[in-house]
Amino acid sequence: MSLEHPEHICLPHDLSEFDEIIDVRSPGEFADDHLPEARNLPVLSNIQRSEVGSLYKKNPFEARRLGARYVSESIAGHLAGPLRRVQPGWNPLLYCWRGGQRSSSFASVLRSIGWRARTLEGGYKAYRRFVMEDLDRRLSKPDLHFRIISGLTGVGKTRLLHILRNEGGQIVDLEHLANHRGSLLGAQGSQPTQRLFESRLHKALSILDPARPVFTEAESNRIGSVYLPSALWRKFSESGVVELTLSIPERVKLLLEDYAHFPCAPDTLSSLVDQLRKLRGHDRVEQWRTSISEGRWTEFVTSLLENHYDLCYRRPGSPNSNYQAPAEKLPLPDCSAMAFREVAIRLLESQSARPE
Repeated sequence: MSLEHPEHICLPHDLSEFDEIIDVRSPGEFADDHLPEARNLPVLSNIQRSEVGSLYKKNPFEARRLGARYVSESIAGHLAGPLRRVQPGWNPLLYCWRGGQRSSSFASVLRSIGWRARTLEGGYKAYRRFVMEDLDRRLSKPDLHFRIISGLTGVGKTRLLHILRNEGGQIVDLEHLANHRGSLLGAQGSQPTQRLFESRLHKALSILDPARPVFTEAESNRIGSVYLPSALWRKFSESGVVELTLSIPERVKLLLEDYAHFPCAPDTLSSLVDQLRKLRGHDRVEQWRTSISEGRWTEFVTSLLENHYDLCYRRPGSPNSNYQAPAEKLPLPDCSAMAFREVAIRLLESQSARPE
């Protein structure tokens, strides 16, 4: 390995120079968090890692011998499998947990073949430290400006975000990063771990142009099972807010479109609203369950908005809200794509017209 291409790199570093990023940790470690765009080629399985770790407490030498055997077998399997068609000139970055033994072993074999394999100094632990420090640094910069879109459930805040993006605006879609819509009925499958959510957030922030405003939705500090970093929560409290408004019939229409999967799973929906008995009372929940069982969806959603979601809403500017009072209200005549596009263009134009 020449001086121009050292065997190790440290963060911060431009990772785009690498053809691929390879995480050699176990599948369990990879699922917890990993570098963006990394591919998992583990040299120890979850079971093998546990086995080697347990043995190490009793006999470090035998643990290293067993680990070396497992690692060698895994590397051979990867060369015969996922890497069998890789051409000369490949330039990957490899990393493991911290010590570098797993990634260094793999990288050494790859270099012996002729590939320009390098490793990340400090491994995942160094990456995790960099992410948290860089998040704080970016969010403390005074030139990063968020514009918060607030509004009652069903007004279409996420729809507006996506149209803003399509019209050239910068957005951070926290619900997409968290894989959750931020409410009782908002689950969309498995959520990322807290660490993986923070990695996704860091990547989203790192590609923003700080000279331009960033639009995002007014969320609580928890989205499903993940929490917003405290630095982001503080930044939101300092950011300007606009409020989106829409009539209840149109909000119902929008929600029936966005949650079209629930009528296909009425039992699941009934079990979810059951969780509101203590908060909203037995009679109310039974009314909702009856509406669900009889397929009276407009009635159900209207009642759920009026008797649950609207009652929970923390209006920006109120004592129990993290957000400032809205500087502007943006009324929507309906939930059509045209209505949202007109509001998006208005927001973008008003932002570009502001003096520096």
